[in-house]
Amino acid sequence: MSYIELSAVVPCYNEEESLAELFRRLDAACANVASRYEILLIDDGSKDRTWELISGLAEANPQLVGVRLARNHGHQLALSAGLSVCRGQRVLIIDADLQDPPELLPKMMEAIDEGAEVVYGKRTVRQGETQFKKFTAQLFYRLLNRLVDIEIPLDTGDFRLMTRKALDFLLSMPEQHRFIRGMVAWIGLKQVPLEYVREERFAGETKYPIAKMIGLAIDAITGFSVRPLRISTYLGFWVAGLAALLLAYSLFSWAFFQTVSGWTSLIGVVLALGAIQLVVLGVIGEYLGRLFLEAKRRPLFLIDEIKHSGEIAQTLSPPLNNGKTDAYMLGER
Repeated sequence: MSYIELSAVVPCYNEEESLAELFRRLDAACANVASRYEILLIDDGSKDRTWELISGLAEANPQLVGVRLARNHGHQLALSAGLSVCRGQRVLIIDADLQDPPELLPKMMEAIDEGAEVVYGKRTVRQGETQFKKFTAQLFYRLLNRLVDIEIPLDTGDFRLMTRKALDFLLSMPEQHRFIRGMVAWIGLKQVPLEYVREERFAGETKYPIAKMIGLAIDAITGFSVRPLRISTYLGFWVAGLAALLLAYSLFSWAFFQTVSGWTSLIGVVLALGAIQLVVLGVIGEYLGRLFLEAKRRPLFLIDEIKHSGEIAQTLSPPLNNGKTDAYMLGER
């Protein structure tokens, strides 16, 4: 297999409006730093013309590889699919919305040349985003760092450049619920930030509404920490202690004072204890559910089709067609 210096991996979901500009800018950035490179566009079960446009670009441009998933797996698994297929010695992760400028690639390459294994983008300004999203993002990263057992850089996304060594470590992790920026931080090695201004979306709408953001936050917390379970345990002991004091007070009042049964206080205690029990059970259930899904050992993703042509893309043919196709198709390690 011919040597490929750089791979750029881009998950895409309903990005027909930005694909042409994305490829133009990303191709120029890659050509500026590498003579042999590939750009992988991962269609995550799009419902618009995304795959049609990716196929056309792949036929006309030998450095482009289109990967079509069998269904919508979500951003993190689509990204995992692209990372498992790419063959570059250095790998750029970038989103299709062009909020993260590909023109920063030369600076990232310089940092790798100086000995870094991972260069991650650190947002100093987030243009075109609501105050609510900025506030919740800041709150999430700071809460996450208090809960997890590793240090995850603040105000970062998946935009980063990593070496093949770091990528191989990442691909060795088999978990289903993936928070890739946290998984990369868990690896260790030398990781350095690159500060930049995050731009507005080039076109289209965000693919991360509030529901998906909450889901990603839950995956991040439960994937890197058991502290919520410990908090539940501490909460249980605290409530048990409070209940013991209340019981002692009730017995003392019954023995020495004339007591009047109160409906309000009774209902208040019952509701408080019931609510706490449900919260604790919910946290335990979240972890048990993840254990159940992990025990199934289902593949992380299913690749329906890979579209490529030209000299550089042909270097991908042997590993994809020498009997190991199924392993790559199923996302096995």
